[in-house]
Amino acid sequence: MPLGMIGRLALAGALLVMGGCSTLLPSSKETVESPWKSFDEAKSAYEKIIPGITTMADLKSLGFDPVASPNLQILTYLDIAGTVQSIPLDKLDEGLQECLRARINCRAYVFEPKRLHTRRIGNFWLDFFNFRRISSETGWRFKALLVLVDGHVTYKLWSGAPHIDEMRDQRNPLGPFQGAHDLLFRLL
Repeated sequence: MPLGMIGRLALAGALLVMGGCSTLLPSSKETVESPWKSFDEAKSAYEKIIPGITTMADLKSLGFDPVASPNLQILTYLDIAGTVQSIPLDKLDEGLQECLRARINCRAYVFEPKRLHTRRIGNFWLDFFNFRRISSETGWRFKALLVLVDGHVTYKLWSGAPHIDEMRDQRNPLGPFQGAHDLLFRLL
């Protein structure tokens, strides 16, 4: 092989190594299984819930199933009372007042479906040796509180993030030695 060809191959190899292989960087997905593939689908199902009318069976058909939904939080009337204790009873929504009066016949459910995708981007070698880690997180998160008395919804409330698009850029000037003092203290 002529010397020029070897030089070009060496240069190409060096560029490949120095440029990094971003496809080798880790990525992750965080999904709480639900019947909804988007924030809008979850909110649309939530909006069909009518306090005073919607039953437990209706909730199941809308996708809010306390038996089948993963990562569901179940609250008692005492949990609700603790949350609203700083609000005078007469200032509470009627559905929450009904829950507190019903005591053990009241249950509340917190549904938190989400779809998050995190991926690391940037230079593989800088990331690998901990000099610079850039990550991107996209997705959505929805949270619904549903209060039921004797199997009927009396109160509902939602919150969430319809469009998550976050970028994290962590720089460590000492690279793999950054935070080494913590490791030393743990070993001692």
